Amino acid sequence: MSRIAPTEELKLIESIVADHPKGLGISAIEAEIERRQGMRPNRRTLQRRLQKLIDARRLTKEGESIALVYKSTADAEPRTDEVKAPETDLYVPVSPEGAAIRDRMRLPLMHRRPVGYRRDFLEAYQPGATFYLPESLRSQLHEMGRTPVGERPAGTYAREILGRLLVDLSWASSRLEGNTYTRLDTQNLIEYGQVAQGKDAIETQMILNHKAAIEMLIENADEIGFDPFTFKNLHSVLSQDLMRNPDACGRLRRRPVDISGTVFHPLAMPQVVEDCFALLLGKTAAIPDPFEQAFFVMVQLPYLQPFEDVNKRVSRIGANISLIKHNLCPLSFIDVPERAYVEGTLGVYELNQIELLRDVFVWAYERSCQRYLAISQTMVEPDPLKIKYREVLIQAVQAVVKGLQPPNQAVIARLAAENAPESDRAAFAELLTAALMQLHEGSVARYRLRRSEYLAWQRLRGDA
Repeated sequence: MSRIAPTEELKLIESIVADHPKGLGISAIEAEIERRQGMRPNRRTLQRRLQKLIDARRLTKEGESIALVYKSTADAEPRTDEVKAPETDLYVPVSPEGAAIRDRMRLPLMHRRPVGYRRDFLEAYQPGATFYLPESLRSQLHEMGRTPVGERPAGTYAREILGRLLVDLSWASSRLEGNTYTRLDTQNLIEYGQVAQGKDAIETQMILNHKAAIEMLIENADEIGFDPFTFKNLHSVLSQDLMRNPDACGRLRRRPVDISGTVFHPLAMPQVVEDCFALLLGKTAAIPDPFEQAFFVMVQLPYLQPFEDVNKRVSRIGANISLIKHNLCPLSFIDVPERAYVEGTLGVYELNQIELLRDVFVWAYERSCQRYLAISQTMVEPDPLKIKYREVLIQAVQAVVKGLQPPNQAVIARLAAENAPESDRAAFAELLTAALMQLHEGSVARYRLRRSEYLAWQRLRGDA
């Protein structure tokens, strides 16, 4: 199908079918999508989307072969032997304010008033004076997110859990876009380069883009920030090979965009988008609390829609910038129900109300903390020498692998002499030896190596 987000594709398909109470065949659905979007969808992808809607009991099908039609479950006659899953399944606990927003976002589009972007929603926010997260909630989040690494350099904690974070965040964020990769599929792709069978190339690319974006933030934790350079590059990495127009990667949009499944209409004028983008990031950078920064980005960046697509992905990964820099537990979005996240985001789009999205954010963060801090309790206290020589050790491993050098005693002794004073030389040689012995496909990202570079080095060692 087209390059709109899978979640939006599902809503588009559902709305098309809902307009035909007697049912619609797949060819007719294809034709209507082409009429609305100007582009014919991929049949195989459309079939998967239809099956997903059936599995979610949002559509049903009748007939066989060429007589098969799809119907909205809202139009279907109820069956006396069917038990409908309660609406509260697969949702997060919500506040009364959040519940009110949820209920309004479940009204049919015809009962929701069309709205445009309200610049005053952004302008009214004053960093340090306005807070989307009350003080008591910020204190609670700080208590939950505190990690054992204390005041060590920015990104230390994220590096310690890098392997798991790459898989978790890449999978969970992609899943919120309708990606059908399982967590195991994602792990095999990230650690071993194994593409899952039966998956779209777009889904595979989405996962790999997430991995690259997370690595970019963690490896440059000292330099990244809430500035246009960081966010344009973050978008460029997350959108690689996923945009209709490749020139739109990393560039603020220059054309209007529409979002299916909502009555919200984003800004259209490029100059206003650019002005608001600068204002948004300037306000974010001035916010004194890292959790408020993270949530502010999740609220305001998708609302502005500064890029042609991939805005919510940029906001989710970008929300982790302040957490990474302050060595707080990251936000992985593991187990976040897609419907709760979407309805919380729509509440911001259509009502400028943040309470439901805040409920999702707090629940998601608590879930992430439970996951990663449990891991931290079993982690060995980092070796101070490893911390001291971390960057130099990375460069030494790169020199061996990229230079296709054998990991023998002579090579290691030479690199130790080049990179460490005499007092630390023997210890550095031991660190380098251990790093090279433990190097495998699943750990190459730790040393900023490509899988192809590692495999070339391995082949040379095998030939030797």
